[in-house]
Amino acid sequence: MPSWKSTILVALTSFDISASASSNVINQWPTQLTHTSLGNVSLPIPSLVTFGTGVIGGLFRPIADGDPAKARVALLVMHAEQDYTTFYPCRELPVRGYTTLCLNNAQSKTGLMNDLDFETMMTDVGVGVQYLQNQTDIDQVILWGHSGGGAMMAAYQNVAENGAFACNGTEKIYPCSSAMDGLPAADGVLLIDANYGLSTMTLLSTNPAITNESTSMDIDTQLSLYSPANGWTENGANYTTSFLMKFYAGVTARWNRMLDYAQERNQLIEAGTGDFSDDEGLVIPDANYIGFNNKIITQDVRFLSHTVEKWPLLHKDGSNTTQVVHTVRVAQAGLPSAVESFYNGALKTTITRFLSVFAIRVDSQSFRITADNIAGIDWASSQTAPIGSVPGISKPLLTMGNTGHYEYLNAEKIYLAATTSDKSIAFVEGAQHTIETCTACESYPGQYGDTIKTAFDYMDQWLSAPGRFISELN
Repeated sequence: MPSWKSTILVALTSFDISASASSNVINQWPTQLTHTSLGNVSLPIPSLVTFGTGVIGGLFRPIADGDPAKARVALLVMHAEQDYTTFYPCRELPVRGYTTLCLNNAQSKTGLMNDLDFETMMTDVGVGVQYLQNQTDIDQVILWGHSGGGAMMAAYQNVAENGAFACNGTEKIYPCSSAMDGLPAADGVLLIDANYGLSTMTLLSTNPAITNESTSMDIDTQLSLYSPANGWTENGANYTTSFLMKFYAGVTARWNRMLDYAQERNQLIEAGTGDFSDDEGLVIPDANYIGFNNKIITQDVRFLSHTVEKWPLLHKDGSNTTQVVHTVRVAQAGLPSAVESFYNGALKTTITRFLSVFAIRVDSQSFRITADNIAGIDWASSQTAPIGSVPGISKPLLTMGNTGHYEYLNAEKIYLAATTSDKSIAFVEGAQHTIETCTACESYPGQYGDTIKTAFDYMDQWLSAPGRFISELN
């Protein structure tokens, strides 16, 4: 595998906008009327940025009459797999004065295949960081990661700060290569409703009712999430204790079989006796990690329902209260099962990509999902679990959770695992996973206000705190 440095050199000769734009000429950029949570505002038209590695996106310049010191702070926005070139931060950060680079990495955006590769993801983030660091009008580069992008950005910063040592230890199921040495580190990290890791979400999406790994059509109905006998109803579930015990045992048994199989096939590949010399395809029925396929927690809102400790909860009027933070989400009971679907239900990957991105060790005796935690998981065994990544981050870290979704609780776990001296946490009341207001969660219209404004106003306060990224002299 070529080093990330050779990839960067290709990338830096491939972008098609000026690399020497100065904040002194910011008013010269053509503008367009843009809808934001602060109203309709004239923002500079974004410039296309392309790299020879398949990474592409836009450079979103800040509002013309903004604070010049803020404009010298740039945020890199990227998701592990989805298209984020038009996501909320691409306009909500520039309208608050920050330069923002929204990029797609080189992974598939169709959702039809799970082709994520850990080292390619890290290199793709590095392309964006290096590009921003080469701009003469940028002083600080901050990573902005949401959901699976949060898992990716946490892993990236850990590896960038600590080198391949952070990802090639014996604790990892699939150690990285020395090509991960020398990635450029960012100056700070924002993790917004980051999930428990691409690996963990795959574990949580694994259907224990599958009895034949070559098809999703053979189901053990005793382990079905959709059986009224197990506690499911049309309006959500209240699963019985006996079902949950069988469910957890079934998940870990199937997961460990899959992990053992993948490791055995990988040994054959490395020995030159596999079906191919470099990798093999792997299809796992009903284990796709996409959100609506996550088991238990989407159906039964008793799980992952409150924090352990008290934290700031942001309200629509700009105030906050420090309290144990409860979810306000509603059950996703109306979503149909994806068990029979190849595209929506099955995880479609390869042996090495499963091991490097989606695999994690789980203890069959202690694995449980509770009201405030997920127990029995070896976070350090995965390359993509933020709880295992953030202890290696020394730069300022902000973790935020959206209470209209179950992944909000991971913000607490990330914060508690983080070791940096500058770490912050906050929860947005009533925001769904994609940051906008969860109207289905409201008791009355307008209860939670504009959660996009609430969330980005807080990010702005955190980013602009004197001495963090902007000199106190400004």
